[in-house]
Amino acid sequence: MVAAQDTLGRPLRDLRVSLTDRCNMRCGYCMPREVFGEDFQFLPRSELLSFEEIARFVRVAAGLGVGKVRLTGGEPLLRRDLPRLVEMLSSVDGITDIALTTNGLLLARHASALKRAGLDRVTVSLDALEQELFRSITDSRAPLASVMRGIDAAHEAGLEPVKVNMVVRRGVNDSCVLDMAEYFRGRPEILRFIEFMDVGESNGWRLQEVLAAREILASISARWPLRALSGDGHEGVASRWAYADGAGEIGVISSVSEPFCHGCTRARLSADGRLYTCLFASAGSDMRAVLRSGASDEELKERLQAIWTGRGDRYSELRAAADGRSRRQARSRPERRRRIEMSYIGG
Repeated sequence: MVAAQDTLGRPLRDLRVSLTDRCNMRCGYCMPREVFGEDFQFLPRSELLSFEEIARFVRVAAGLGVGKVRLTGGEPLLRRDLPRLVEMLSSVDGITDIALTTNGLLLARHASALKRAGLDRVTVSLDALEQELFRSITDSRAPLASVMRGIDAAHEAGLEPVKVNMVVRRGVNDSCVLDMAEYFRGRPEILRFIEFMDVGESNGWRLQEVLAAREILASISARWPLRALSGDGHEGVASRWAYADGAGEIGVISSVSEPFCHGCTRARLSADGRLYTCLFASAGSDMRAVLRSGASDEELKERLQAIWTGRGDRYSELRAAADGRSRRQARSRPERRRRIEMSYIGG
């Protein structure tokens, strides 16, 4: 099987599936409470794709080259009976890896059942290890201990490797980089640092708050020397670094300072069935209408293939080049346009 390729020769390999637009946290870079408050209208249940619709779409996508599926949100563990969907996806021919991104609050409760159903890996979002700062970032009363129990439960269930994602924001939690690195050194998790990205319209992104990957690496390597690791095909976006003393590895995701659009093989399916070909997309294609129209699998496949083969997205690289500088010297955005919120299509 030859994977579908877009206009820049990038194959369709990965599919991110958002299961809900709801979350039990209100992190400022994703779902700030001033926007997603008590009066915010989330999607009604009838507009969400059913598990059967999701599984059908994944089956068709697998026929075009998709081998990896990541379940996202919102917070995907808020979706009821999630192990049933995982079991359905694990039986799809061609799907070799099923992963989940979660804030970890409910993970301890569900880790074992998800593993039994066929989930392979889990990524936990965690931006600080100090309780008050954690609550400030998440704008919630969520106990940090619940997230840590979730990480431990994921290990016990065999959801390996467990990755921990830290979004680093200058002036907010950049002082925690070394604390996070020290805590996870020698542990089995893979800690990954993510530059603060201009996703959506509501997170108040400013370039001044971006701590570049090279600064993060310099800070850590000054304390614990690092050596670069070559890619093993498992990491699509993160540069990988190992501690020279053998205390594990870290990853750095530098979509602002060093964009990697040229290697992007991801499509994103929103909880209400719209397909997005870029994290920074302005609009998506309505696949729910196709799924519910009585269209055959072949017709659905043709629609998906047409969308992907017409894809030319490279937002981050255009942002980096907008003022004539190289990708490594990104200092401005491409032209202003509306972008979909991260909580709607997953990170």
